[in-house]
Amino acid sequence: MNCLIVYAHPEPASFNGALKDAAVRELERMGHSVVVSDLYRMGWNPALGPGDFEGGRANADYLDLSKEQEHAFAAGTQHPAVAAEQARLAAADFVLLQFPLWWFSMPAILKGWVDRVLSRGFAYSAGRKYETGHFKGKRAMLSITTGTASTLYEPNGIDGDLHHVLWPIHNGILAYTGFTVLPPFAAWMPARLSPQERQACLDAHAERLRGIERIEPLFFHPWSDYDESQRLKPGVAARSGVQWNPRAGQGFEASASAFAASSGA
Repeated sequence: MNCLIVYAHPEPASFNGALKDAAVRELERMGHSVVVSDLYRMGWNPALGPGDFEGGRANADYLDLSKEQEHAFAAGTQHPAVAAEQARLAAADFVLLQFPLWWFSMPAILKGWVDRVLSRGFAYSAGRKYETGHFKGKRAMLSITTGTASTLYEPNGIDGDLHHVLWPIHNGILAYTGFTVLPPFAAWMPARLSPQERQACLDAHAERLRGIERIEPLFFHPWSDYDESQRLKPGVAARSGVQWNPRAGQGFEASASAFAASSGA
């Protein structure tokens, strides 16, 4: 299996770095091929803009980013750095995004990788989204670190349920482009862990990676559950833990409680 790790932390000696290194070792030990995109080391430019289309614009008078991305991909004129990352992603069967949770999301450098690499035409297009997405058949997983304890990310925690926090990434980026999305791995406030606790966390991370081909993925409703307005049909109870369906007589509390019970939260 071809594996791509997209790593976003500026300090190689960080626990994110340790998780990345542990993932490389374990995946290679399992016989997989591993490529790492170390964004800070690469000096990745996160800003999507006119510089991505110096190979020729579809419209030189007005910058429509999605149209220019589609044009560049079709013409083979993507920025060389973008084309290189797209080639890595196209070859990957499994993608691991390794990053610290900053401001309830990914670092800007990783979001910029998403903005530039997951371009229209390459990662999504008309009629090719979610279960018919371009990356159907590929698996993806988030591996994150936090600065605070796990209790803050429980359903009644001050930061909210982790599944809700990560929904924009899980659903809006990965599932949207067709990935089968695996449950995330979280290393809770590693800066406060003892050496023994850190090692236990690395061991748990390796154990999770050993199951990537058999672990139950996160649930996302198929297109058949939605009507022409792209809302859940009457009678279809939401099962994602983030959505709820008033047209099925379902409130948010019932939906969230059912997900919490099924996930063991």
